[in-house]
Amino acid sequence: MKGRVKMATAANTNVVEPFAQLNGQSKPQSWELAGLQPAPEEEWQRLREFLSLGSDDIRAMLETVEPLFRRGYELVVGNYDYLLKNHETAVILGWERGADPEHLSERRRFFTVWLARTLGLDLSDDFARYLFRAGQLHAGHGPRQTHVPEIFVTGAISLVNAAFARFLTEEMPGAAIVPAALAGWNKVLTMHLHMMLLGYQSALALDSGDFQVKVSIFGRMRALMGGQELKVALPTGASMTVALRKLFNYFPQARSEIFDLHWLGGERDDATGTPWFVVQKGYAIKPMWRVLLNGRDLSYIGGPEISVAPGDEISIFPPGR
Repeated sequence: MKGRVKMATAANTNVVEPFAQLNGQSKPQSWELAGLQPAPEEEWQRLREFLSLGSDDIRAMLETVEPLFRRGYELVVGNYDYLLKNHETAVILGWERGADPEHLSERRRFFTVWLARTLGLDLSDDFARYLFRAGQLHAGHGPRQTHVPEIFVTGAISLVNAAFARFLTEEMPGAAIVPAALAGWNKVLTMHLHMMLLGYQSALALDSGDFQVKVSIFGRMRALMGGQELKVALPTGASMTVALRKLFNYFPQARSEIFDLHWLGGERDDATGTPWFVVQKGYAIKPMWRVLLNGRDLSYIGGPEISVAPGDEISIFPPGR
């Protein structure tokens, strides 16, 4: 199952030798990871601030929640009727000869949950993470492995925006609050699209490369990463840094478990060649956590710049293993 998390069917038989015996060294060296994408909740708040989604927008949207709620059933049913009638989306969903009732029911439930949280003006970080995961599911990482091309992810949000405008025009004709409310809904739906595309792109990155390596996960990381084993695709000549970036961009919720956050400072030139100071996040491996390549701890073999090759295996162990 390319790029998907899956449950292992047999116990891991690798034996990890003691550090000093395995690597010929007795003192581990700390290492860190940089260059990770912002976490969903960070991008969520950043975009909300950029769009200036504030109390005036929310007050206007609140006045339109009830009429939009009344049309909710129509929106959910109409959305999938539209996808069924469009040849491209019908083919993507496997509905060329009509919608599979069970599959249609699943998608309607998913859409209904999303609509309820949206009309409830859920602006929580949890919803940002939910939308991020929804993007991954649309990239073929769901139970049915249905890959919806990015154009239709973007198009679906636009269609919802258009439906909101039509519903409010019909339900509240001439109401002065409608333009302001629609402006607010547009900002919210833009935030939703951005979160979904972040998740979508993290899934594509996990699947893109010249070869795949197995990643085995142990202990409490399994709950955060959804299983015991997954595959990461890498380009030829990639280092462990590339593999770990892909992994923790896909599973941002696991970062705080294995890494301590700190800030890295440095200089770079702007467009005029003038140097200016910048900071970025650095993720330092926590004490007693072990990230292994073929049974060898990165802390004893020079850190994550070591190259990865076809047939290699990565393992992540929490303390106490």
